[in-house]
Amino acid sequence: MNVECKYCKKTYDIPIAEDDYQKWLSTDGGYIQDIADYLEAWEREMLISQTCDYCWKRMFGTDDCEVYFS
Repeated sequence: MNVECKYCKKTYDIPIAEDDYQKWLSTDGGYIQDIADYLEAWEREMLISQTCDYCWKRMFGTDDCEVYFS
């Protein structure tokens, strides 16, 4: 699935299975992290907010834990 970042306008290909995407969109679908646990966190965020990892970090900085565990 191609998703465009609403800030930088760059398009990313998010490899989510169509049935998982439809399940997530349904009212009783559940959390994206449970349905598509095979996606990386930034890929799931792209689906949720259409914000890429680069723009997210520019707006909110990095997670302190990321510095210690990367």
